[in-house]
Amino acid sequence: MKRFFVFSKTITLNSLLCAALFFAGHAYADEKAEMVKLQKEIEALQKELKQVQGTRSDLQKNLEKSETQINELQKKASDINKQLNEQNKELDKLKNERSQLEQARKNQQTQIAEQMRAAHKLGEQSEVKVLLNQESPDQLSRIMKYHSYFMEAHTAKMQTYLDTITRIDALTPEIEKKTLELGVMQTELDAQRAQLKTIHGERQQALAKVNSQLKNKSQELKQLSEDRRRLQALLERVAKSVATTGAINSPGYVPLPKGGEKFSLRKGRLPWPTQGSMIHRFGSARIAGQMSWSGAYISAPMGNSVIAVHHGRVVFADYFGGHGLLVIVDHGEGYLSLYAHNQNLLKKAGEPVHAGEAIANVGNSGGQASAGLYFEIRHNGKPIDPGGWLARG
Repeated sequence: MKRFFVFSKTITLNSLLCAALFFAGHAYADEKAEMVKLQKEIEALQKELKQVQGTRSDLQKNLEKSETQINELQKKASDINKQLNEQNKELDKLKNERSQLEQARKNQQTQIAEQMRAAHKLGEQSEVKVLLNQESPDQLSRIMKYHSYFMEAHTAKMQTYLDTITRIDALTPEIEKKTLELGVMQTELDAQRAQLKTIHGERQQALAKVNSQLKNKSQELKQLSEDRRRLQALLERVAKSVATTGAINSPGYVPLPKGGEKFSLRKGRLPWPTQGSMIHRFGSARIAGQMSWSGAYISAPMGNSVIAVHHGRVVFADYFGGHGLLVIVDHGEGYLSLYAHNQNLLKKAGEPVHAGEAIANVGNSGGQASAGLYFEIRHNGKPIDPGGWLARG
């Protein structure tokens, strides 16, 4: 009876385990399907937004074109630079190995020369000479054994020396190949930089023309109001897309990283999105007091890393009017974080991000005169003061 009870208990545990694995598999499949659906929603949204933005002036289109090209070229230049660094490390490694082998070869030559001198002395007391001198059998045995050991050691030294020479000969063409590859990469990087310089010049011209259109405060206010209206429309569409797919708010969604703290519990402890100085705070006056800031503007060096302040999923990563290269991250619970005016984007829409992970680089896209990051936190579509959420100092 007891054996039957244990057997039944084992079946029950196995059944529960199988059921748990079955539902976990379905939950993962459902989550994956939700992410695919979200990706399609975002792609459709971005396509629609590009059509809507088509009504903007030719000057703004030219500015967007040059800043978008800068983004793509920066990515290419960054990739080439990374490969260049890796190839340089590999080349240094090969050169270092060859240098060590050359030193080993010299040492081996010295040792072989010493062996040759020792062999000459040994030759003066060869086995034949010992026999002719009628040396004792014990002494003869010792000398012959010594001679045998000496010849084995000499052969081993010679083989090591030949192996060293072979490896040096093999390294030489390998080093030449790496050097040639580095030269090609350097030429490509120089070409990318020259192209970037040209595009930067075009961007400056386009920016100057756009700024000349905004001759007075009323025109600038109108432009900023239009940018804000478009951003609000974008956020409403993003919220709708996320709500439709149920991505981050769905019961089956697993936070990133697993077991990570909720955004709502991180108030006052979020990392700064970039290293810099907050020169415009939430709610402070803008355009002669006729408008206020809906987020914070952080002045920072061009190219500084922009990080996600909390884990979540990228729901928008593209050029967006006056906000330039914009990234929006959904953190769940109705919270979104926005990062605008970037130089280049490192993440695509639909990709998960971890807290502190680089998602972009600081820039001045969107027609900004200087480098910096515009940062917003929104809850249920409404902007909230990011200053109260970021860690102090």
